[in-house]
Amino acid sequence: MANILVVDDEQSMREFLSIFLRKEGYGVASRADAASALEAMAGGDLDLVITDLRIPGGSGLDVLRAARSLPDPPEVVVITAFGTAETAVEAMKQGAYDYVTKPFKVDEIKLTVRKALEKTALSRENRELRRRLEIAGAGGEILGRSPRMQEVFRLLERVAPTGVTVLVWGESGTGKELVARRLHTLSGRKGPFVAVNCSAIPEGLMESELFGHVKGSFTGAASDKPGLFEEAQSGTLFLDEVGELPLHLQPKLLRALQEGKVKRVGGNREIAVDVRIVSATNKDLGAEVREGRFREDLYYRLNVVALEIPPLRIRCEDIPFLAHHFLKKYAQAFGRPLEGIAPDTLEALEGHDYPGNVRELENLIERAVALETGGQLSADSLPANLRGGGAAGSRHHASIPPGGLDLEGVLRSLERDYVDEALRRTGGNKTEAARLLGLSFRVLRYRLEKLGIG
Repeated sequence: MANILVVDDEQSMREFLSIFLRKEGYGVASRADAASALEAMAGGDLDLVITDLRIPGGSGLDVLRAARSLPDPPEVVVITAFGTAETAVEAMKQGAYDYVTKPFKVDEIKLTVRKALEKTALSRENRELRRRLEIAGAGGEILGRSPRMQEVFRLLERVAPTGVTVLVWGESGTGKELVARRLHTLSGRKGPFVAVNCSAIPEGLMESELFGHVKGSFTGAASDKPGLFEEAQSGTLFLDEVGELPLHLQPKLLRALQEGKVKRVGGNREIAVDVRIVSATNKDLGAEVREGRFREDLYYRLNVVALEIPPLRIRCEDIPFLAHHFLKKYAQAFGRPLEGIAPDTLEALEGHDYPGNVRELENLIERAVALETGGQLSADSLPANLRGGGAAGSRHHASIPPGGLDLEGVLRSLERDYVDEALRRTGGNKTEAARLLGLSFRVLRYRLEKLGIG
């Protein structure tokens, strides 16, 4: 059902249009002045605005400009009893779909409304198509055939249409932003996907970046500026590295999530926002809460649904699939007629540990394609540490000495090496170390006791 906003200071006209449009099957809201119309547009999901030219507190052209500046703009039909050629031209120049002079016939407004709604639907369909093409063209799909990734995809598809807040958790390079983009694409939300890295913005500017500011609110604030919440209206706001958000700003973010309203820095007016929040972190936010660095209430508000992206080293079956995908991408980009990946090259890629996850694999393939001179991706195009030098980042290749070996002893030594490395990498955090090793906390504790590690 299409939603229409009627703006007219004459009560009889508002009532006539509201009754008529509801009988036609549309959802209708009405306002009598410019200020309330702008508020309704900021907080509503509108398909069409019908506005009188002369209204208290502004004009129909103000309403028109505000409507056309929305992230997902509705069409606008301007009506007036004081029509001139100049005002008609001005309205059309500023983006009005049509200009109707009072008194108008019912059939005339009926046809105009239907055609305007068709144009709104077509414009939105085109924008969505362009957005999907841009995502696909940027390699904006998270890929994987392993059971772990298929589980992620199933949960993602179930959660996407619901609108709940989602916390994407995973190591750097696993593709957390790609997951957030896919959530947005599958959600059907009409507004934009807006991403911000909370660790990349200076603490003093973060509040203005998220919530906007009004002119004169601080030195350098030369004009009003909308924040990212407003820019993401009707869409998705992705808060990457949300664990880096300053503690003093966390209550304001929590309030925006709970009430659906933001207030610009230095401003008094609350602005209604319809924004889906997806956040991401590579930190253990539960531990951050216990250490007093992250608010517990905000953590639970962000973590309504958690999506954990597994690291590449525990879904090794995805490595050949991803490697061929990146090969095709960069061979096309660099104009290299490469037919595939040599078996020894693929073996070297599968033997690497990938501390940088999928991002590291992509960078390796990009480098190899750029250096390759043959018709197939060869091991010579890989970095030296991947070509079989016993690098720390590569898996151990079995070699049995002539006199045999103590397999149990070798396995105990190897197990201890991996447990020590997991504890070193996590700073002694056993819960996090268990996750890195793909073990439950109870199993890790048992193995620590067996190995005599305190």
